[in-house]
Amino acid sequence: MSVLEQNYEYDLLEPDKLLRKYVGRDVTLVRRRVGTGGVAADEEVTARLLSYNAAPVWRIGGDIVTGIGADHIRFPELPGNLYARPTLIWTLDNRGGAQHRVEASYLASKLTWKADYVLTVGRDDKQADLDGWVTVTNASGTSFRNAKLQFVAGDLNRIQPVLSRMMEKDVALRMEATAAPAMSQETFSDYHLYTLERKTSVNDNETKQVSMLNATGFPVLKKYVVDGQPYYYRTQQPGSAVKDVVQVYYEMKNEAKLGLGMPMPAGTVRVYQADSKGGTQFAGEDRIPHTPKDETISLKIGHAFDVTCERKQTDFQKITSNVYEFEYEITLRNHKTIPVSIDVNEPIGGTWRMVRASHQWTKTSAWAAQFKVPIAVDGTEVLKYRVRVTY
Repeated sequence: MSVLEQNYEYDLLEPDKLLRKYVGRDVTLVRRRVGTGGVAADEEVTARLLSYNAAPVWRIGGDIVTGIGADHIRFPELPGNLYARPTLIWTLDNRGGAQHRVEASYLASKLTWKADYVLTVGRDDKQADLDGWVTVTNASGTSFRNAKLQFVAGDLNRIQPVLSRMMEKDVALRMEATAAPAMSQETFSDYHLYTLERKTSVNDNETKQVSMLNATGFPVLKKYVVDGQPYYYRTQQPGSAVKDVVQVYYEMKNEAKLGLGMPMPAGTVRVYQADSKGGTQFAGEDRIPHTPKDETISLKIGHAFDVTCERKQTDFQKITSNVYEFEYEITLRNHKTIPVSIDVNEPIGGTWRMVRASHQWTKTSAWAAQFKVPIAVDGTEVLKYRVRVTY
């Protein structure tokens, strides 16, 4: 058995389309009349539809009539090329038995999934719990009952058809959470395949969440980071001090000995933390890329409120036409009730040499240096350094 043709019919049955299909054919116009004594009866007239452009044009008897002029229209049959729902039609060449069992597989648009994570950090900023969810959105037009769900994570190359872009629409979402985390994963080509180890139903126009992973009590590291800007090192910076934002990050390692270790698909991580009253408050969110096992995850959750940074250029010298010396003073203040350490990243650029520095530093790349500056409770630290740059 082989497929000779397959046709996707999406000219759907509607009153206006039905009428247009009957141009050149006879229909019955039905009008409700109230006769003597107040008795209502249907009056039927056979009419031929001559055309239907802005409005229908009929031939009734020997007259040409425009307009509907009827309460409803009766059609003798449905045209063969109008369908109540989108329909796939196969033309088959069967040279085998009278019956065959056929399995059809296809790529469906508007059936998507994404990964969502909830990281709950302890009050001490040292331990956390992680819940991973697969969020499935079904806007395909059909429901899947008692289905087996598998998810492929990775950057698959797909060509987006023009028709799919034209047919996109917003879909109402309903959330349904499933309690039991029973998701297995395996390597598939250069991707990862995740399989839900039970069957479930996904209704049309539904968003469903199923549990993918759970880990509790693993260590996290809270970091405060200041990133300098490259333009600081290209010109003289006169005037008042520049305020740099102090960014807040959580770092964790995706390794099995910590209770993690499952390759994590790209997705949004929402971070929560308990307050002093026992409630759990939203603390920020970030997006992670596809993360294999044993890789470090860094989440930026926002900017620090009680830790500040300001810098000023205290000296600028042009040694030769392409050699300069810059001196900076960076003031870091900690208004929190606990000590903190701040990573100050300076994208110096060019060929550079540190002339002197008040704090220990590391050359993190050819064009960057990093200072680690500890600050006591309610303390202030001033980082000073001088660098010679050759462009």
